[in-house]
Amino acid sequence: MNQFASPPDWASQVDARVAAPDTPSPPMLEVEALCRRFAGVAAVEDVGFSVAPGQVTCLLGPSGCGKSTTLRMIAGIERPDSGVVRIAGRPMSEGGAFLPPERRPVGMVFQDFALFPHLDVAANVGFGLRGPARQDRDRIAALLERVGLAGHAAKYPHELSGGEQQRVALIRALAPRPCLMLMDEPFSSLDHRLRDGVRDAALDLLRETETAVVMVTHDPEEAMLMGHRIAVMRRGRLIQEGRPDELYDRPADRGVAAFFSDLNIVAGRVAGGRVQTVLGAFPAPGLAEGSRAEVAVRPQHLVPAEAGGTPARVERARYLGRESLIEIRLEPGGAAMKSRIPGLVLPAPGSLIRVAAQPGSAMVFACENE
Repeated sequence: MNQFASPPDWASQVDARVAAPDTPSPPMLEVEALCRRFAGVAAVEDVGFSVAPGQVTCLLGPSGCGKSTTLRMIAGIERPDSGVVRIAGRPMSEGGAFLPPERRPVGMVFQDFALFPHLDVAANVGFGLRGPARQDRDRIAALLERVGLAGHAAKYPHELSGGEQQRVALIRALAPRPCLMLMDEPFSSLDHRLRDGVRDAALDLLRETETAVVMVTHDPEEAMLMGHRIAVMRRGRLIQEGRPDELYDRPADRGVAAFFSDLNIVAGRVAGGRVQTVLGAFPAPGLAEGSRAEVAVRPQHLVPAEAGGTPARVERARYLGRESLIEIRLEPGGAAMKSRIPGLVLPAPGSLIRVAAQPGSAMVFACENE
């Protein structure tokens, strides 16, 4: 059976789920309390989220956090120990029921593209199609035209560049019009300069086709570029899920904050509803009086202060083109910190400057051992 094409009974249900613009669309994907253990060790523990039609959700986390295992369970490649996976309202994994991958209405794109070397580009793209021959040819031609590969239909994978192979893999997965696209580090093997262009083209195509997408990545910048929503995973658990700006500006904990950029950390105690630190006092809503807390300031938010501020000794200053990176050590306490300042700003090593956190930029977290 074709592993990419949707079974016949999916079409009417999917159309019904996206046909009523006046009401919120039901989720195209629902994941509830998903768990998977290997040799008694939890690889995925109680993970749950949903993806709306046309929405891109990125599973973000370091290697070994469970994001690829989660994707494999959604695809049906891995069988969960417990939990629920529904696609277009239909159970894929629920209770004792389990649909194998070839019966799930999903398309998949992997890191290595997985093109068939013995098939030309047109045959690769049309591999999952089972419609009338003329209709399939038209679909293949339209997709190749859409990604700028109309003249490559008769070529074989080894005759294509990495970016061209990635585009073929993407439209092959999209050709049967799956309900859901699953992408596992699809751009990581591409050269940095090539990756940006291919990624932008892929995102345009996915949005144009209004396909629901779950994409695995370890790159926070890629997650913010691609995702309508991001789900951060750590040690098999989903730590925080939300819009990119929510995770960046209001991270659930220091670990989530650190995933998106370097952090300058100072510790202090809560007094009068504020954390008292060497960088100043910062609001600490919800933290108990007298408790220990940490204040995190991103390097781009630690800036020179004309008046006031905290004295700091410059250890090193480097110009990076768009900005200058200044490494400092606070005079009270000796904490090492970094400041990123737009333009050319290179104070001499050993000089004394004053720094402060930009208003509203500090993130306050309870100490983990409190």
